[in-house]
Amino acid sequence: MIEYTLVRSDRRTLSLRIMADGKAEVSAPRFMPKSEIDRFVSSKETWIDKTRKRLAEETADAEADAQNMFTPEDIRRMGQTMVSLLPPLLRKHAPALGVNVGRVTVRMQKTRWGSCSSKGNLNFNCLLAEAPPSVLEYVVIHELCHRIEMNHSRKFWALVEGRCPDYRSSVAWLKTEGRILMSRAGLR
Repeated sequence: MIEYTLVRSDRRTLSLRIMADGKAEVSAPRFMPKSEIDRFVSSKETWIDKTRKRLAEETADAEADAQNMFTPEDIRRMGQTMVSLLPPLLRKHAPALGVNVGRVTVRMQKTRWGSCSSKGNLNFNCLLAEAPPSVLEYVVIHELCHRIEMNHSRKFWALVEGRCPDYRSSVAWLKTEGRILMSRAGLR
């Protein structure tokens, strides 16, 4: 027999629910015989087992996700890493593209990997510190190309491809693995 907590009230029907801790709770009419309630619970044994398994899996998944979340210390470390990674890439690609750069900022951006203002100020997401070097380099090139083309026209993508012929694999990485990084930061 499955153990359960019985809650009686003025209700007219029986209901059964499995709590987050896996315990069964039955709500029953005040004067319904216990034998009838027991039969009802027994008839739901398969559903109870499936529900308990599902809840246990969801709890395990949530705990694993919580363990994989970035801490504020992780975010600070990534920001510091980015501050050291960006200058060499900017020195390499800005002159080659014939562009100058204004202020460079690293921060946690909720939806973007980078951005470029019309004044030449560049912003980069600190999570890029966790990306492969080729992906970071692509994002730098992408933003620098916006110094020439402030859009995503064919001309813009030709500029990107000229400096980063394999840019499509970086774009694909950001769409899949990058989404995971964003989620670990609590952004998606």
